[in-house]
Amino acid sequence: MTKSNKFITGFLGISFFMFGVLKFVNPFKEWYTMQITASELPFPSYWLGQLGEILIGVSFLLVLFLRKKISPIHVNRILYLTSAAYIIMVSVIFYVHFHPNVPAEVLPLGIKPPFLPGMFLVLAALNLYLTRKATALGEGLK
Repeated sequence: MTKSNKFITGFLGISFFMFGVLKFVNPFKEWYTMQITASELPFPSYWLGQLGEILIGVSFLLVLFLRKKISPIHVNRILYLTSAAYIIMVSVIFYVHFHPNVPAEVLPLGIKPPFLPGMFLVLAALNLYLTRKATALGEGLK
């Protein structure tokens, strides 16, 4: 695991974990409830969003801090699955940002274009690329 890979994995893990936890306290809880309701997502999306963000964040952090205690094959699998789940969740976030019923006031930074989710999507894709490159070069995820 390169230094860049470690930094991105840690940043994504902490960020997504915190985004999930913040959805339990106001005003973030109210904003999140309004986002789910206004975007017409089904009710289970409310809990799946929160728990998904927390679990993805924890998974990134586990890979980062416990990678030497887990076999490289399992580390790769966890990192690939976590990154893929992250990309899926960010895709839903894009949907919410673009939904016409969701007001900008309930979105992060109060802006409608999904700049923040886009940045995180690019970082997750870059993380996958760096992981694949390190694995192909035989460096593994040391």
